[in-house]
Amino acid sequence: MVANLSAQEDVALPRPNQQQLDEARKRSGRLRTDVKLVLIPVTVTDPLQRPVLDLSKRNFRVFEDGIEQKISEFFLEESPVSVGMVFDASNSMRNKIAESRQALTEFLRMSTPGDEFSLWKFSDRPEAVSPFTTNATQIEDDLWSIQSGGWTSLFDALYLALSQMKRASHGSKALFVLSDGGDNNSRYTEREIRNIVREADVRIFSISILDHSPVLERISDESGGRAYRVHKLDELPDMASSLSREIHSHYILGYLPATARNDGKYHKVAVKLLPPAGSPPLHMAWRRGYYSPLR
Repeated sequence: MVANLSAQEDVALPRPNQQQLDEARKRSGRLRTDVKLVLIPVTVTDPLQRPVLDLSKRNFRVFEDGIEQKISEFFLEESPVSVGMVFDASNSMRNKIAESRQALTEFLRMSTPGDEFSLWKFSDRPEAVSPFTTNATQIEDDLWSIQSGGWTSLFDALYLALSQMKRASHGSKALFVLSDGGDNNSRYTEREIRNIVREADVRIFSISILDHSPVLERISDESGGRAYRVHKLDELPDMASSLSREIHSHYILGYLPATARNDGKYHKVAVKLLPPAGSPPLHMAWRRGYYSPLR
C-alpha cells in the first residue's frame, strides 16, 4: 500500500477500501501489551506547559470500560524517541513558512541523544522528504528545501506517516504535526484516520497556527498526544520547544485487566489524576483505549 519511502519520493495514494484499512490496522503497532499486562503512556503538564515529573502511583487512577483497575506497574519514561515530523506546505502556509521552519528547527535542537526523525511535507498530496535518521542537521537542511503551494491533504499525510512509523527504531513513537487548518484534498477521511490511530502505538502532537483546528484536537487526543495552538507566529519556536519536552517525558501506568479478554475488541481507558495538595491546575493526556489481542 505504501511505496518505498526514500527522500524526495512522491507517493501516489489509491482511494482506500475496507480491505486496505484492515490490512493497515493489522500492521500498525498496537498499544504495548503482552498476554495480560496493559501499559498506558500518560503525560502531565503544568500551566506553563512544562512536564510534571514528581508524581507517584497514588496520584493516578485507571479505568477500563468503566471498571477501575489496580495499577501494578508505574515508572517515568525518559528515553530516546522516534518522531515523524509532518509539515504543512500548502498555499495557506505561504506567509508562515519561515516561522514554521524555525519552529521545527527549535524542536530538533531540543532533541536528546539517540532520537531519530523523519520528515514529511504535504500540500496537494503528501511527500516523504527525509527517511528516519539520527542526524538532526540533515533534517534541518531538508526543511529549507520545502516551498509552499497547493491544497491541503492532511489526512493522507497522517495515513502515510503513521505507516512509516512501523520502521521506527524506538518503542516510544510520536508524530509532530505543524499545520494551519483542516483538510481539503485527501482521499482518506477523519473517521478512517481516527480508526487507524486507535490501533497505532503512536502519540500525535500538533500545533495549529493562528486558527483553531478541532480536527487536530480530536486526532491528537485519541492518540494520547496533545494539540497546541499559537495565536502569533513568533510564539512558534517556544511552543515547539515545550512540545519537545512533553514528548520526551511521560509516565507509564501498567495494569492487569480485572476481566481478561482476548476478544480483539476495542477497550476504552480513562485515567484520572489526583494532584498533590496545593498544585496548580494540571493537564493530562493519555491513550484513550486499545484493542485486546485475539486468542
